[in-house]
Amino acid sequence: MPRLPLSCLLLPLLASATAHASDWRQGWGLVPKAGTATAGDDAPQAAPTTQLRLQAMGGQWQARIDNPLAGPVQIELRPAPGGAIEGLPVRSLVQGGGSLVIGHLPAPAEGRSLDVRLQSVPGNPAAQAEDVAYRLPFEAPQLRVDQAPNGRFSHQDEENRDAVDFALPEATLVMAAREGTVMQVQDGFKANGQDRERDAGRANFIRILHSDGSMALYGHLQAGGMRVRPGQAVQAGQPIGLSGNSGYSTAPHLHFVVQVNRGMGLRSVPVRIFTAQGQLQFARKGDADGGTGR
Repeated sequence: MPRLPLSCLLLPLLASATAHASDWRQGWGLVPKAGTATAGDDAPQAAPTTQLRLQAMGGQWQARIDNPLAGPVQIELRPAPGGAIEGLPVRSLVQGGGSLVIGHLPAPAEGRSLDVRLQSVPGNPAAQAEDVAYRLPFEAPQLRVDQAPNGRFSHQDEENRDAVDFALPEATLVMAAREGTVMQVQDGFKANGQDRERDAGRANFIRILHSDGSMALYGHLQAGGMRVRPGQAVQAGQPIGLSGNSGYSTAPHLHFVVQVNRGMGLRSVPVRIFTAQGQLQFARKGDADGGTGR
């Protein structure tokens, strides 16, 4: 499954400033590159991103980060590769819905630009995931796991090593596996594909922040099926959306993973998931794929 960092957007107040989204290998919440939309994606609602604002203040530029998410985001601002800017790199934590001045940068010489990179990762790096019982995030007459934790297809990176892909018919009701606050919603992407570069950031998803700072991601949801909005408190078992087949996916399924920020990087954590029959048990080997659909 795709990685889960956020992209960034520059809102310069001076035309000579430039910034670029980090070149993430994959990205839940990463807005697709220009020109990659398909006919099925009429008006996708890409997940909100952190924003960098630069404002002239004398001989310096004030750098301010806006976080529109309903939860904390860790950011790092640094010079472009090969460059050097006094005061950079700098890291900071911006609370949900907050705005934070992270520093003052020297104004570039006349005719030159200020080329910086902004990385953003959801979550507080001080968070520690608690060992709690999660409920199955859906109700269905049958349970099929298409890819277990550490599955070879796409569960080999730190962000998704403990993820589970549940095979589900499209439009199956998805429920919160644990109470929390809706942190981020991406909706409107109708198409799916197997081009990782193109399709990784085109999945509909919901990210829910828990009281211990961990975050659950429910991915590949159906466009237009969201039942919650950012900032909304949800209870375990509450309907939040409909399963689908959006983004980097070969078949309809629900991608479920719990993650924490480990310092400018997301890491999945193993969780205990319970059904009416008891706790789900997964093999923890590299060949732990339960099927072919992802």
